Order: sequence, then C-alpha cells, then structure tokens
Amino acid sequence: MVNLLNIFGYLSVLLRAATLCFQTLTIGGIVFFVVVTRAPQLRTHAILDHCRRWIVWFAIALAATQVFYVMSNTLILMQSAEMSFREAVGANFVLAGALAAVSALVIAAVCVFGQWRGNPALLLPALVILSSALMTSHSVARMDHRVLLTVLTGVHQLATATWIGGLPYLLIALKYENDPVIRLRVTANYSQLAFVSVLCLFAGGFGLSLAYVGSWSALYGTTYGAMVSAKIIMFGFLFLLGALNYKIVHAVPADPSARPTSLMRFGEVEIGIGLTVILAAASLTSQPPAIDLGADKVSAAQIWQRYAPRIPRLESPPLSSLSESTEERAKRDAAAGVVVVASFVPGQAAGHPPSDGDIAWSEYNHNWAGVIVLAIGLLSFLYRTGYASWARHWPLVFLGLAVFLFLRSDPENWPLGPNGFWESFASPDVLQHRVIVLLVTAFAIFEWSVVTQRIHSQAAALVFPGVCALGGAILLTHSHALGNVRDELLIELSHIPLAILGIAAGWSRWLELRLPQGDPARRVLSWVWPVCFILVGMVLLNYHEA
Repeated sequence: MVNLLNIFGYLSVLLRAATLCFQTLTIGGIVFFVVVTRAPQLRTHAILDHCRRWIVWFAIALAATQVFYVMSNTLILMQSAEMSFREAVGANFVLAGALAAVSALVIAAVCVFGQWRGNPALLLPALVILSSALMTSHSVARMDHRVLLTVLTGVHQLATATWIGGLPYLLIALKYENDPVIRLRVTANYSQLAFVSVLCLFAGGFGLSLAYVGSWSALYGTTYGAMVSAKIIMFGFLFLLGALNYKIVHAVPADPSARPTSLMRFGEVEIGIGLTVILAAASLTSQPPAIDLGADKVSAAQIWQRYAPRIPRLESPPLSSLSESTEERAKRDAAAGVVVVASFVPGQAAGHPPSDGDIAWSEYNHNWAGVIVLAIGLLSFLYRTGYASWARHWPLVFLGLAVFLFLRSDPENWPLGPNGFWESFASPDVLQHRVIVLLVTAFAIFEWSVVTQRIHSQAAALVFPGVCALGGAILLTHSHALGNVRDELLIELSHIPLAILGIAAGWSRWLELRLPQGDPARRVLSWVWPVCFILVGMVLLNYHEA
C-alpha cells in the first residue's frame, strides 16, 4: 500500500491525461459526423465505417480509464483518510467517473448495435461526458465566479475536442474516401469548424488564464504559470500548423484527384502536439492555481540568479557526500522504534532539504548530460552538411547517455545505492528516469540503423522522432517533491524548455521523413531538429540548483 501511495500522484496525472485524450477523441468524432459530414452525400460507407470503428474504441478506452481512475482514487481515499467504502463512493469524482463511463459505453453501444448514420442524438451522451469532466475541474472548486469559470472551461474543452479530436477522423476520411469531390467538401467543412474552434479555444484559454494566473509575474514565477506558458508555446506550434493546413486547403491543387499528402502529414503532427497540450493540461490539475500562491511566487531576479550563465560542474562529488535516502532514514527510524509524525501527500515522499553534496551530484549529472547531447546535436548538424560522412554514427552517442543516466540519476537506488532494483520503482521520479533510459536506448539503436541504412523500414525510421516527442511529453509531467514551492518552480523552469525542444525536434524530424519529396518544408525541417538538440545541450550545460 505504501508503494501505491508513493506512485499514486504520478499515476493520477497519467490517468487524468488519458481521460482527457479519450474524451477529446470520442467527442471530436461525434461532432465531426454531426457537423462536418452534415450533408447526406458526405456520409459515405468508407467514411462512416472506418470512423465509427475508431469512435467505438476511443469510447471503450474512455470508459475503462474512468473505471480504473475511480477504483484507484477510491482505494487511496479509503486507506489515507480511513473512510468506509460507502463514504468514499459518495465523493464527487466517483459520480463524475460513473457518468463518463456509462455515457461512453452508451456511445459505443449505439455505434455498434444502433442506427449509426452520424446520429445527432449521440451529442447528448457526449455533453454528459463533457459535464462530468467539468465536475472535477478547478472551476467548480472555486468560490468566486464559479459559473463563469465553468462555462469558460467547458468552451475550452469542447473547442479542443472539435479541433484536435476531430482531426484524426478527417485524416481517416482523406485516406479511405476515393471520391475527390467528397474529400474536398469534407476538408472545407472541417476547416471552417477548426477556425471557429481555434477562436473559442483562444477566448476560453485567455479568460481562464486571467482567472487562474492573474499577472505577468505569476506567468513565470509559479509552476502553474510556467505550465500555462508551455501550453501557450505549443498552442503557437498548433496555430502555425493549422495556418499551413488552411493554406493547403484553400490553394488551388495541381491535381484535384490526388490525395492531399502534405495536409495529412501536417495533420499527424497537429494531432501529436494537440495531445501533448492535453497532457500538459492534465499536469495542471496537480498544481494549485498561480493566483492562490500569493507571496510564494519567484521573482525575475531570483530566476536570473539561478540561471545566469556560469561554468559547468564537470567534476563529480564523492558518493559519500550525498544525504541518506528517505527510504533508508525511514527504515532506520522504524528499527529504532522512532515514530515520525508527518503530513503525507499521495505521490510525494517525505522530503528533506538537499545537502551541498546532493546539489553538486545533480548539477554534475545535468551538465555532463549536456555535454553528451551537445555533441549529438553538433554531429547530426555536421552530418546534415554533407561534408562529414563519418558523423552519420551520431545516434550511437545516445547509448552513452543512456548508460550515464541509468548509473547516475538515482544514486540511492541500485546499482549505486542500498535500494534494490525492483524496490526503486516505487518512487515516481525513479520510474520516470528508468522509462527515459529505455526510450533513449530504443531510439539510439533504431536511428543508427536507419541513418546507416541497415534498416529501410519507414516504421523504424519513425521510432526516433516518435520517442523524441514522447520523451518531451513525459518530461512535462516530471514532478518533484512539493516541500519547497519555489525550488519546485526553479527546477521546472529548466525542464519545460527541454520538453518543448524535445517535442519540436521529434515532430520536425517526423515531418522531414513523412512529407512528399517535393515539399519545400522538408529541407527547412531537416535543420530544425539538430538545432533543437544543440539548444538542449546548452540548456543542460547551464543547469544548476543553487
């Protein structure tokens, strides 16, 4: 049970993210059929059959995620607050989860067994799903302007669903529909819907930012504000992609009968970044709104003091200089019969201020990781010039980074520390570090095989950009103990740029591989992702915690 409590905070963020993603994709599919394919002639067998199948799977996934989320939260509530089962199931999140799960199953059942022709009646369970999400949002918990904030949150989530959630169904329609006239009409209808959705998304997000962030200083001086800033930057990426798609849709095609390949490839990236923004939104649910922190904001002067350029730390402190791990301290106290009374937040182990040795160890790790990533970026950039064919082996440098991270990231755990290999996975931080090591190893092997032409598979070539984008998304959920809100933010301010650069590198490489050969964007994008790696290395080289 203790292990479950320790990992619960991170697990709840992932489940919340999965819920928002499946909710977006389910509602988006229904709105796509009701609005985009509103004309009977657009509801062809190819479009209806393939898209219906995905709505069913997304709805079932939403129901399953909600059931698991409710069960895990109920269990935690019963154990941590010593509640009975009857008391726990009366919580607001249980009712919200039940409504969402039942509504999702209704949608799946109607799509499978009912009269499925883009039935507008499915908007009713879709609205129930949206309402259930609002029941557990920040807006409902507010004392001031609750109704207005709930409306803005609803508009924000509905606009996300109609734009990002409807986009996969557009790509499916473009892929399977053979009639070019129908493809053009469906694309034009979706473009109009997306334009309105972007306006609503911007309006809702702007209003919520005013209510929850409140000031420019809170936008960079709190963790909540920093995450909102990350969402704004990624929204900028989405807006750029949407503008490119809008231009493609309204341009005169050279061959009207040909499938709009560039539009479909930009759409793939739009979906990926859109779901990443949803993941960032899920992370916000674990943070208090910036406007509630009052004097706990970090000033611009404090940020500059922490991140002003300085010489990297490239000499490791001795292992003996590190503080005793929390687990070892708890075992020692238990063996001595010492009872420690402390408050407990699920997902957050009891924390202690880091020693000078802890800080030096962390800075050394980040700075040397920066050296390795900078070398990767420079080698890949050099290889792109065409003047250094030997630099094509640059992906193998990632294997050195993976070994370095595995050995150094968590010194209190195996192989350097006293905690066993499997025991270490009870910590959310360690779990995230181990996942990142696996991702780094995977794309090192696959990308080296692709660059050296040992593998010619398109799927294998996409492993590298996919893992880059996924790693950036995971980094957005990376959490630290909340014992010191200011230190939490100062660390987060280094992670957010790394996440955004990783996402930009991954999706730019994805487009380079997926766009048609004649698309002029390919050459530009081939230089974007090496530059992103160079910038990642520079950020890590300047990382420090004091």
